[in-house]
Order: sequence, then structure tokens, then C-alpha cells
Amino acid sequence: MKLKPSVVLAVALCTLVGMGFGYWMLGGARASDSAQLLTARIVLLPKPMALPSAALETASHEPFSGDYFSGKWTLMLFGYTYCPDICPTTLAELRALYERLPEEAQQRLRVVMVGVDPHRDTPELLQQYVEYFNPGFAGMTGTLDQVTLAANALRLPFVPGDTSQPGYTVSHSGNLALIGPDGQQRGVVSSPLDVDALADVLPALVRTR
Repeated sequence: MKLKPSVVLAVALCTLVGMGFGYWMLGGARASDSAQLLTARIVLLPKPMALPSAALETASHEPFSGDYFSGKWTLMLFGYTYCPDICPTTLAELRALYERLPEEAQQRLRVVMVGVDPHRDTPELLQQYVEYFNPGFAGMTGTLDQVTLAANALRLPFVPGDTSQPGYTVSHSGNLALIGPDGQQRGVVSSPLDVDALADVLPALVRTR
């Protein structure tokens, strides 16, 4: 299924891009840093934002919270195991990116996929799916209401599938939320991912606090 972005998604991303460019223009980053971030399709928020209080958890019952995400940078994808194209492609790109990073950067970065299809994806199934791409990747999920709450707050909304239909799909993007080591959202990485550009930018970014 090819993604058909909703108006909400388009407006949210345009707003975020505008906020990010405003941040750079106001001196939040040097011109050279801004160019690198732009090439890597990373848009930073003007200031970090606290994560929503969403009742999500991993297969090992670790909760979606600032405490869980603190200490490392996180790239967060919203997706599902039955996804025919966006999720496997994005996770394969993230695997390639992770393998390109120096060991120090790997230790400072995690990848988390939040499931948007709790009707079919249990936490255990989601974890098995992401581990196929990299044993260090993690999966999280919860009720549809809680996943929707998290996705909207992180500016990565999706359109739930019609569970009454066999083989239903879920409309979502391949964009990633960028969570800082302070457990707050720092920005968004737009898809399609540029693995080469991200591999150049992330080692320096994940050294910052």
C-alpha cells in the first residue's frame, strides 16, 4: 500500500519544518550544522518537548516514559508488522544506518517501533518483528487510543485500519520522532531516510546532551 498522507499529517510536518527553519535562522545552530541537518532531513524543535503520558510498554513491560528514553538518543517509528512496504523498508534503512555508525554512536542510540495495529500486533509479536532487523531494536504498543495519543503528540499521526476488513492496512508515514537523552522530543526525521547523510550527522549529534 502506498501511503496517502492525511491533511493533518501534512499540516503538522509543514508546521514543524517552519519551526525548525525558524530555529536555525535565529541562531539555534551554526549554518554548517543547519545544512547537514537539512541534508539528513532532520528538523529540530525550537525547544525540547515532554513526551505524552501514553500507557504504552515493551514486551518486557518497560513503560513509555521519559525515564525509559533517558540516557540515549532514540529514533522512533510508528508502524505495524503487517505493513507491506513502509515499515520493512524503514527498518532495513535503520539497520543499515546502525551498522554504519561507530561503536560509540551505536551505544548512544536506540531504535523503537511503536505499533499502530494493536488489534493484530501483541508486544511480543512486535518485538520479534523488530529484532529480525536488529536484535537491539525495541517494540512498544498499547491500546489504539493510547498509541494515537502518542503519535499525535509526536507529530506522527496515522489513520487506523478498518479491522472489520480482512487484510486491512494502516496509513502511516515513515517519519521518525527524534527523542533526546533527556527523555524529551527534540525533532523529527523525515522519510525517505538518507542513510549516508544520517551516518555523517548522527555521531556528532548523539554526543550532545
